[in-house]
Amino acid sequence: MEDGLGSPLSAAIAESEARILDRVAEAVRQRRLRLAYQPVVLARNPQRIGFHEGLIRLLDPGGQVIPARDFIRAVEPHRLGREIDCAALAIGLDALIRHPSLRLSINMSARSVGWPSWLRLLRVGLSRTPGLGDRLILEISEASAMTVPELLTPLMEELRPKGIAFALDGFGAGAMHLRHLRDLQFDLMKIDAGFTRDVAAQPDNQVMISASRALAREFDMLTVAQGVETAAEADCLAALGVDCLQGHHLGVPKLYPHGL
Repeated sequence: MEDGLGSPLSAAIAESEARILDRVAEAVRQRRLRLAYQPVVLARNPQRIGFHEGLIRLLDPGGQVIPARDFIRAVEPHRLGREIDCAALAIGLDALIRHPSLRLSINMSARSVGWPSWLRLLRVGLSRTPGLGDRLILEISEASAMTVPELLTPLMEELRPKGIAFALDGFGAGAMHLRHLRDLQFDLMKIDAGFTRDVAAQPDNQVMISASRALAREFDMLTVAQGVETAAEADCLAALGVDCLQGHHLGVPKLYPHGL
């Protein structure tokens, strides 16, 4: 099997990506997008929900869910990625308006910072609903934040006075420079699931969690451990001082047929 430029393997990958883009574009045109809601709980008191994360889902023509992992990397560099960010934001803002007790995080790509439709949607939503920003968290992945850190800073400066918080998603999975961590000043650090997996039996992962927590404290960030799948992991993470937990052990993402 060849893997050079123009090889059969490269052609197959390109063809697969094209099929994904076509499939997603059709779903966007037909508005087959929903948010699945997953709770983020307090580590010391898992019965208390700190907030929910709204996870974008596409539905196929038969109504079956297409998880984001099946398409998000393929669409992220394209206009489709911005359109999906707009759809997620619109659904999330609507949920916040209809449920005054809801606190919600919504994922976005750093590339959407300069996208006029996304910015207009956010600004209009904030202006129409006083106090809405206090219940909104914008999540940006570590890898995405590294693409345009110079654009994120003015956005954060504009939106923080409106109450909006910012979460750094998947910390530890990329290669964020400490300088950017200092300059961007996120409010939450969401520690990548690779460090939480089997943490109770993995001393190296415990060291990474402790180091991440210490770094977060230095920059006044709360910590969220992602991908928590077992009670042993949850107990260990709480003992290590993580603030919040997220994962199937605490609650699976739920897709409500008629919206939240």
